[in-house]
Amino acid sequence: MLVIGLGCLGWVGYQYFGTNIVSKRAFEQEKGGLRAKWDQQQDQQQTATPSASRSTTNTRENKAPTVIPGDAIALLRIPAFGAEYEVPILAGTEVSTLSRGVGHYETTALPGRVGNFAIAGHRVTHGQPFAKLLELDIGAEVIVETREAVYTYVVDVPPRDLTVDDTETCVLDPAPCAKGEPRRALLTLTTCEDLFSSADRSIGFAHLESTEKKS
Repeated sequence: MLVIGLGCLGWVGYQYFGTNIVSKRAFEQEKGGLRAKWDQQQDQQQTATPSASRSTTNTRENKAPTVIPGDAIALLRIPAFGAEYEVPILAGTEVSTLSRGVGHYETTALPGRVGNFAIAGHRVTHGQPFAKLLELDIGAEVIVETREAVYTYVVDVPPRDLTVDDTETCVLDPAPCAKGEPRRALLTLTTCEDLFSSADRSIGFAHLESTEKKS
């Protein structure tokens, strides 16, 4: 019985502490791999002929990029969480994906596009990238960097002010919980409402405030 008890304590300890160590290493690997990929794409663009380079740029801006589930697609920075806060955003919200960063709901818009760009992250365990999400206030900036641009969103509805059941999917609609087509670029942040197991989700909404194109 003592052995079983110690085993359970060890498992709990790993879940709440060990997974953070493993996941934070994975965060760094994903960020490094994404930046290396961007640098490679930039080098390829610079070595292309002028006409080919212009064509590539126009295609990249007008066509949605091909996304492979589980791949890193962007970087997330939230100044309110400190200057060092930066986590990768990966395609999909599978368990394995959320252990390596924040996940993008693949049925929602891509960063900067008209519609709803929705992401999810853990508050505890697996690197806990959204540990402080409920501390965000109205007006807080959420910055998303992709290969093409840096998008700055501003929080309209703080996550601590809206809680829904995990079966409520309207928050992922192009125009969240509203009728009609979306008219602007939005961001939805989702995480567990409680620090421990819960069927409730805290939801934050933000709108795109500015776009800074990258060369």
